[in-house]
Amino acid sequence: MSTIIEKIAEIEAEMARTQKNKATSYHLGTLKAKLAKLRRELITPSGGSGGGSGVGFDVAKTGVARIGFIGFPSVGKSTLMSKLTGTFSEVASYEFTTLTTVPGVLQYKGAKIQILDLPGIIAGAKDGKGRGRQVIAVARTCSLIYLVLDVLKPLTHKKIIEKELEGFGIRLNKKPPSIYFKKKEKGGINMTNTVPLSYLDLDQVKAVLGEYKIHNADLMFKCDATVDELIDVIEGRVYIPAIYVLNKIDQISIEELDMIYKIPHAIPISAHHEWNFDELLEKMWEYLNLVRIYTKPKGQLPDYSAPVVLRENMQTIEDFCNSIHKGIVKEFKYALVWGSSAKHQPQKVGLNHVLCDEDVVQLVKSG
Repeated sequence: MSTIIEKIAEIEAEMARTQKNKATSYHLGTLKAKLAKLRRELITPSGGSGGGSGVGFDVAKTGVARIGFIGFPSVGKSTLMSKLTGTFSEVASYEFTTLTTVPGVLQYKGAKIQILDLPGIIAGAKDGKGRGRQVIAVARTCSLIYLVLDVLKPLTHKKIIEKELEGFGIRLNKKPPSIYFKKKEKGGINMTNTVPLSYLDLDQVKAVLGEYKIHNADLMFKCDATVDELIDVIEGRVYIPAIYVLNKIDQISIEELDMIYKIPHAIPISAHHEWNFDELLEKMWEYLNLVRIYTKPKGQLPDYSAPVVLRENMQTIEDFCNSIHKGIVKEFKYALVWGSSAKHQPQKVGLNHVLCDEDVVQLVKSG
């Protein structure tokens, strides 16, 4: 492990020494690619050694979405989680109480959402310190991240955690770059772009791909991408929405609270007093972008008590059928839809129809 960390330190030192200009951009691009590869090796160490160190980290996925609580030790993650879900995670006012992942389930608007209380993160996690590697590996699988911060400690905490997550290829509150990338067997590197590229050229792209031993691929740039964004696409990095949960607001003044509200993606709360939980949950729903669909049996009123909850980018009639039972699609004839996705009430639709929140669906089987 130390050799990988040493290599990372060497590359970072060389990048710091190198001046940024047009002439060095090619060299910096290859260094960034090398750095990304080493970081990936750090998070997925080869060989079976150290299998016992990850105890309690592999948690089976349940519910329609997964939220990870990340923060420094003793900022109130465990208290917040136990108040939201009723799951007990060991709580104490000293640092490093939670040592493994503690899962819980939150019921909200008819949706079951899995919540993971991850161990406290420390500076240098991306370099293999503490339990940081496993924490960040679990964080990559989340649909949303709650960055729990102590409102009394300055926002340097926020910067450190963001830096750690960025170092492991987790991009917070950013949109993925519009780059089409596909490896192929032969034919070399074929690169096209629909917009002018001011940061990349063919030679630079080839140099970055060469670091990954990719010599045959199709690339199409639909945005003015940087080297970092190209590496993101090759590495398959994850883009996750995040909410900054600023805890312990019972210890600050109203004036300070007004200042906190100006921070983007932030929600101030008090986990101990359960203040502002409704806004926190509403924001969670908005960021997860979930859709509730109500079922309507023929000749009966819609069932509003148990909606079928669909994830983002999986909101067609076909996805709705599959979430109820995989065999429904085979017998599907058409569906009747009432709600904002229908042009008229009801609208007769096929499997490709995209549903909106709180639509009502009646399925009609063939035969």
